[in-house]
Amino acid sequence: MDEEIEKLFQRMLDPEEAEAYNFADKLGLKATEEVKDKLIELVLSDDWEAAYLACRALSKTHWNEESLDAIFKAIHDRKNKQQQGAFVQILEEFDLSQRFVDVFRVYLFGNFKASSLAKEYLDSVEFDISPRTIRKAEKHWNHYLHNPEDPDSLSIKKSEVEPMLLEMRELFSD
Repeated sequence: MDEEIEKLFQRMLDPEEAEAYNFADKLGLKATEEVKDKLIELVLSDDWEAAYLACRALSKTHWNEESLDAIFKAIHDRKNKQQQGAFVQILEEFDLSQRFVDVFRVYLFGNFKASSLAKEYLDSVEFDISPRTIRKAEKHWNHYLHNPEDPDSLSIKKSEVEPMLLEMRELFSD
């Protein structure tokens, strides 16, 4: 890694740096394959602030799918339960059109903030839906019905999810 990239990493990861977001953005715009790999390592690290900044840097790259794989892995990692909302919020910087099932899982199983943000994405992003996507979503929905993390929200989610799934199924019925 060249010296300029190393300095960007140092500044981005410096806890005293007031402009860490700007350095994350600059790093993302200059990202090479090697930088992308290091950023993904940071996303999966135990330091959630560094992980968040790495997510921000990745949002400026063209590695959308690899970046989203790592971010969704971080979102679903139990150690990040308290920071899920921050990770879900950064998703707005990415193309989520191929990620309906991932966003749907966050809606079902995320903490309050993560679930609320995921619901916004479900309502506003134009997803590419296929019969396979619907089957996967139904599988997660059935799992949620039998294992709700918050039984009090079951009726609310039922009133939102069941019409959504019905509408998607109707897209493919003849």
